[in-house]
Amino acid sequence: MALPVLTSSNTVNRWDPFREFEGLRAQMDGWLESAFNGATAWSPSADVSETPDAYVVEVDLPGVTREDVTLELVGTTLTITGELKERERAGWLRHRTRRHGQFEYRTTLPREVDADRVEANLADGVLTVRIPRSEAARPRRIEITGK
Repeated sequence: MALPVLTSSNTVNRWDPFREFEGLRAQMDGWLESAFNGATAWSPSADVSETPDAYVVEVDLPGVTREDVTLELVGTTLTITGELKERERAGWLRHRTRRHGQFEYRTTLPREVDADRVEANLADGVLTVRIPRSEAARPRRIEITGK
């Protein structure tokens, strides 16, 4: 049962315990953010799809410029790192759910790839990386011969 609480204007409001938890969580988030000073890397949302001749990786990076993203392909492991820079603001920031700071996305592709023909494009906040499969890894149709 919720208990009545008197406020400074002598009106009765119901006490909401969940409101207290929201404030506590916001405080804890602030403490963690200040403790790590935004240095913890986060991972953006991504989709990896496979076509007969390539792998396509689409990563959501709204607000990130090409100069702030680095792609590295070692063997079959693709690593995308970068930074989403915090923009200048005027006034007090009351609530934050947007991420900023260093990010990293890493995926291992299932088959050999042709690293010399990788293409990357950043448009409308989505980084699209097309990684062609190597000739040896592409499926081939084999004709059956016989008598």
